[in-house]
Amino acid sequence: MPFPDELARGLAVVPYNPRWPDAFVALAGSVTAALGPLAVAVDHIGSTAVPGLAAKDCIDIQVRVTDLDEDSIVCCFERIGFRARPEPWNRAENTAGRTWAKLVFAPPASERASNIHVRHTASEAARRNLLFRDFLRANAAACDAWGDFKQRLALFAPDIYRYGQAKAGPTEILMIAAESWASDIGWTVP
Repeated sequence: MPFPDELARGLAVVPYNPRWPDAFVALAGSVTAALGPLAVAVDHIGSTAVPGLAAKDCIDIQVRVTDLDEDSIVCCFERIGFRARPEPWNRAENTAGRTWAKLVFAPPASERASNIHVRHTASEAARRNLLFRDFLRANAAACDAWGDFKQRLALFAPDIYRYGQAKAGPTEILMIAAESWASDIGWTVP
């Protein structure tokens, strides 16, 4: 579940904001400084990483690491005020028939909305998040349809938790198209 301060923000899917890439850069700088050499790559993922896509005003970042050493990573994030999300689905995810460990962090209550997803660099989950982004960047029709779907869903989902749960199944359908696109063009992880 989101932290109380996150629930207080409410749920709104808004038109694309051209300032989101700059917000990512600023946040990525803090994350990179905190993690130092533990971070192999810091990626802007999710809907705010797709120009023109409606999204929640929440920057999603993926940090790829070679060693998902929970104690070290949590300590680094705590030093900059980020909070580890405790829920089981924020500690592991099932992708491609395998369970992959991950860590997800929320910002300090006073900072802009964000989610920091820490994944092993070789995980299928890390790959899929980059594929999601790149597929929607390359396909205007899919991008528009996904944005329309999310805006409609936000009208009916009573809170951020239920919104995320309701979006899970349609995301898998979107990923079928993304995987086909990846195969057709020979897409690989950047």
